[in-house]
Amino acid sequence: MALMPVEEALALLLSTVQPLAGETVPLEQAAGRALAAPVVARRTTPGADVSAMDGYALRATDAATVPATLELIGESAAGRPFPGRVEPGTTVRIFTGAVLPEGADAIVIQEDTSRDGDAVTMTEAATPGRHIRRAGGDFTAGETLLEAGRRLRARDLALIAAADVDAVSVARRPRVGLISTGDELVRPGAGANAHQVIVSNIYSVAALARAAGAEVIDLGILPDRMDATQAGVRAALDSGFDVLVTTGGASVGDHDLIAPALSAEGVDLAVHRIALRPGKPLMFGRSAAARTQVLGLPGNPVSAHVCALLFLVPLIKALQGLAVPAQPELEPARLATDVKANEQRMDFMRAEIVGRAEGLPLVRPMPVQDSSMLRNLARADVLLVRRPHAPSASAGDMCEILRLED
Repeated sequence: MALMPVEEALALLLSTVQPLAGETVPLEQAAGRALAAPVVARRTTPGADVSAMDGYALRATDAATVPATLELIGESAAGRPFPGRVEPGTTVRIFTGAVLPEGADAIVIQEDTSRDGDAVTMTEAATPGRHIRRAGGDFTAGETLLEAGRRLRARDLALIAAADVDAVSVARRPRVGLISTGDELVRPGAGANAHQVIVSNIYSVAALARAAGAEVIDLGILPDRMDATQAGVRAALDSGFDVLVTTGGASVGDHDLIAPALSAEGVDLAVHRIALRPGKPLMFGRSAAARTQVLGLPGNPVSAHVCALLFLVPLIKALQGLAVPAQPELEPARLATDVKANEQRMDFMRAEIVGRAEGLPLVRPMPVQDSSMLRNLARADVLLVRRPHAPSASAGDMCEILRLED
């Protein structure tokens, strides 16, 4: 069976994805959520012409030449506008954010004035429109401020609030069920024996999924028995998860039971072997009956993390209606050391950023790339990407990197 290129596998995975329905949430709960509908301003901001500085509002013609002394007739503060009109020869004390009084068309900042009682002398000539924020200068009522398919950031929330919008329509968080398999697996803190393995990949995979916007439920560890594996898969599919993620048992050994269990429960497996290192034994498919996307990750913790970054994170984003590139988003960098020629699989090597060269990150791959070694994964800043059949490269050569999202 030929290995499928990473880009082709990602495109196939995303080809059946439909964004989840939206739900309305209060603005204080919207951070990090994906907009399911545009945000439209309910008010104009600023709502009137306002001052950008502390100073004096006046008619520019009254201080076209200086010094010019005008009569102070009142004050305009933020939230307390001056009720009258600026007539020839008069001025109004004004503060930042205050409404420009009727009749005024300029502001002279307080540093360019002197005051003696109600007489204010302008020492800097006035310019029409100077230091004035015009009504609607930021946005106007009815204007679309943010489009659907945008993940809301802190500064987006400020914009939405200023537009007098207190609730937004966002995509429902994808529900992800996570199954681990293997007789050798035990939980951290359970007192593992030498022949046992402490399960670790579920924690990194769950963290990546949550960071991408999902709700994650850990469905536990299944033993290497067909009846138990199939029962666990059936229960997960019956629970209505949007995505079912399995870790381990994705290869073709005697104890790798995930593929036959998924097939027995009606999951159409589209892919099983990817031209990828680490992570060749990866599979995905869809349960039409349960409307669940299924992703089978390798058991090796590094492989599981890399595959989750490459496939699970885009899947979760696509379910929220977020734009997902058709291939991993790679950045240019330069090599700090020589690297060997690559074979047929796309290689994602753990690497550190050790400096900069000609404005680009300078990266050094870890000396050991074994897919079970977690210390190197934790130390890595990026993944150094080696294309299939890439020739050897020397220190200083251009290369490509993928940021580790977390």
